[in-house]
Amino acid sequence: MSTADHRVDQAAGKVQDLADRMAGEEGVKAKLADPLAEDADLLRRMKPSLIKARMHGEAPTDQKPGETTIPPAPQPRSRAAPEKQKPRGGGPNPWVVVGAALVAGIFIAKWIDWRGHAHPRY
Repeated sequence: MSTADHRVDQAAGKVQDLADRMAGEEGVKAKLADPLAEDADLLRRMKPSLIKARMHGEAPTDQKPGETTIPPAPQPRSRAAPEKQKPRGGGPNPWVVVGAALVAGIFIAKWIDWRGHAHPRY
């Protein structure tokens, strides 16, 4: 195996490990585990030596697209003991606060300008 093949295999292993870890999670991470596992399989099939062998007709080229050799994903862990949740930052949306401050500032500036015309100082 050449150095390039070894590096591609290492990268595919890292992607597969990430997919395995994400399969044990819940939510969006679990949904992304299958596409990542497919990517790891694709990386393994894209080794430079295999590409060269396919070009010379020495390697099989009859594998169907989407056909993978992915082991079944591990089941998500059960939530026997509730985990401590990090306290989320409370309060209003910062954009609402900025908008309200802008509107209040414009209103106060217009009111001061209006009152200034009522009592001019020449």
